[in-house]
Amino acid sequence: MRQVIKFIAVLMITFIMMQCTKSETAQAEKQAETSQAISEKENHKHDDKDDLKYVSREVQVKGDIVNPLTLTVDSLKKMNVKELRDFKIVCQSGLTKDSIESTKGVLLTDILDKAKIAQKDHKDRNFYIVARAADDYKATFSWAELFNNPTGEKVYVVFEQNGEPLKKKGEMIVVSLSDIKTGPRHVKWLKSIEVTRVK
Repeated sequence: MRQVIKFIAVLMITFIMMQCTKSETAQAEKQAETSQAISEKENHKHDDKDDLKYVSREVQVKGDIVNPLTLTVDSLKKMNVKELRDFKIVCQSGLTKDSIESTKGVLLTDILDKAKIAQKDHKDRNFYIVARAADDYKATFSWAELFNNPTGEKVYVVFEQNGEPLKKKGEMIVVSLSDIKTGPRHVKWLKSIEVTRVK
């Protein structure tokens, strides 16, 4: 009889511990979701229902360059388009915001080569490049990071996702696929690419 009571007691304790673990896991997941929502609010200071008003159909390439450009989806399609497959947009908290099967885009370095950064000579490399969204969210790259580092081989201006135009995210987006967490430099509603010499 004692053994039966002990067995039942062990079962009850195990059951209670499992319930506590489930509750803690649920709380942790809820906190992570809340953290992501707060992070999104900080990055983009507007509600989802306002997204469409930030859509930009043109991207200005400007600053310390020789050939200012106005990019459209059509002009990107005439450049060296690459198809990218199977990548995730991971926010700073570690949560996956989006899984993308297929997208098309152009390397940021190809765009900057066309705009031609205003270098005085081959040693003139102190520039930074800002990808700016219509809601003023920004991602920054250095010249060395783009042109003298493997990172530059994976920074794209994309214009299509899973065979469809981007629409709500803006017609063009910057993605940096070599980043550990791709979310912070995932610039929706791309409005401008600005080249600035470090002074």
